[in-house]
Amino acid sequence: NQKCAFCTIPSIRGKMRSKPVDEIVSEAEALLADGAFELNLIGQDTTNFGRDIGYDGAGEGLIGLLTALDGVAGVNGGAWIRLMYAYPSTFTDAMIDTIAKLPNINKYIDIPLQHASESMLTAMRRQTSAAHQTSLLHKLRDRIPGIAIRTTFITGFPGETQDDHDQLLAFLEEMRFEAMGVFQYSREQGTPAGTMDLDESLHVPDEIKAQREEELMLLQQRIAFEDAAAIASERRPMAILLDGPTGEVIDDLHVHTGRHQGQAPQVDAHTIVLANGPLTEGDLAHCTIVDSDGYDLIARPTEDLD
Repeated sequence: NQKCAFCTIPSIRGKMRSKPVDEIVSEAEALLADGAFELNLIGQDTTNFGRDIGYDGAGEGLIGLLTALDGVAGVNGGAWIRLMYAYPSTFTDAMIDTIAKLPNINKYIDIPLQHASESMLTAMRRQTSAAHQTSLLHKLRDRIPGIAIRTTFITGFPGETQDDHDQLLAFLEEMRFEAMGVFQYSREQGTPAGTMDLDESLHVPDEIKAQREEELMLLQQRIAFEDAAAIASERRPMAILLDGPTGEVIDDLHVHTGRHQGQAPQVDAHTIVLANGPLTEGDLAHCTIVDSDGYDLIARPTEDLD
């Protein structure tokens, strides 16, 4: 429904369609009863959930869905509920407070921002402003202690200047996202941006796109490495969901891959768990972070250290 200038999805998939809440809750109950521990809520625009089906009154919409799923998770051993693809323009204070107070909703948000420059957000038709995005991120950090924020950006959008790019670099330095991806803009036929890109004065050359992508990702790499090292230096305790053993044994320690609440499956970094013996895939291991390796954390089961 947002119809961003670069996006062809609305023309392919049509208007937003929300799955009824009772169906989602039934699915969640069945999955958790079958042994699942983590459920990821995924949609093109999860913050607008329910508006097309009349489920958007007071206490409803995304707030109602999260509240219902938190209850389901609570009676199933405290499972993890993770929210993905939250749209910044419709992310309300009430949604922030709901995520903060519900114990089984992960303190994690995937919120694609696409840019930080006012001129680029306007050209992209993002229906938000640079000031709003900055305010929203500060609210998330202040009201949800320890929240992990993942985002994505587009570089080389038609008309992007060096100043726009520099503003985005400064924004990354200020916000220090836990995870970030960057895409080089590519022309999609039938989109407003596709027409803009035909204007030679607005077109960003491929070599400039590649250079800007590298600068953004190297900055994010430095931030992620610093943050991982800081967590390790604190010897921070964390609950780690075990994705499985690797089969490796290093210095008599069994190697397992896992994730803490701030690491989503398939897209984020991992936590490597080194244990005195084999651990069970799907279990929640109570660990202490003892080191880092680039983006990844290294953990030991706390009982092994004790």
